[in-house]
Amino acid sequence: MALFAESLKSEASSLLECLRGRRLRLATAESCTGGMIAALLTEIPGSSGIFERGFVTYSNEAKTQMIGVDASLIAVHGAVSREVALAMAAGALAHSLANVSVAVTGFAGPGGGGAVKPIGLVHVAAARRDDASPAHIECRFDNMGRSEIRLQAVAAALKLIRQTLDA
Repeated sequence: MALFAESLKSEASSLLECLRGRRLRLATAESCTGGMIAALLTEIPGSSGIFERGFVTYSNEAKTQMIGVDASLIAVHGAVSREVALAMAAGALAHSLANVSVAVTGFAGPGGGGAVKPIGLVHVAAARRDDASPAHIECRFDNMGRSEIRLQAVAAALKLIRQTLDA
């Protein structure tokens, strides 16, 4: 039984080859995806030379304790926000040996969302150690179900990493 669709594995494999060709290592900081990006990348043989480490920072306390996200940032903007996603990406770099990081935070449902921040809202951020301007995208996947929102967030993260590398 395959954990991930072949198309997603192919995208991840291509991304790993791109990172390998540039001699870059990747770290992840995941909240709503719960380690799915790390699981996808490590599903691919040879990923150990590129995938440096992954942080599953599902709770606000984990975001603060593991990767140094300022608790006041979470209090002011909420855990599902552009600001926290960017801080997570920066924290993954600061607490790893990676050159590139990606971070995901969002509402996968069935609970958690609201009128302003609905279920399906996901913030993805990517950062490079050699670049002072990290990237961010806001995704609104609607309420397509928890598993599908999480898979779509993984795909969005892969695309943002690629865009960050190509920038």
